[in-house]
Amino acid sequence: MSASEPTAASFDTAEVVAARRREMAVEHILFGALRHLAGRHPEMLDELEASLPHLWDRSEGTARDDEAVREIARRFIKSLRAEA
Repeated sequence: MSASEPTAASFDTAEVVAARRREMAVEHILFGALRHLAGRHPEMLDELEASLPHLWDRSEGTARDDEAVREIARRFIKSLRAEA
């Protein structure tokens, strides 16, 4: 394998980087949309918060942590409340 050929590890890393960039872009757009809606409909945040018990982690085995996923959502909602 030459220095110019990507290795499996570098392809995996590139995929992870691309996925993280997509995630950051989606978070930005979604957060902006929610901020806009929360300004006009603050009750929406109450409904989102009430829905958190239904939120779960898609991971399996020991990596699964439903409460950690819910805590991230709580922080988003708290931030939206502060900006609304």
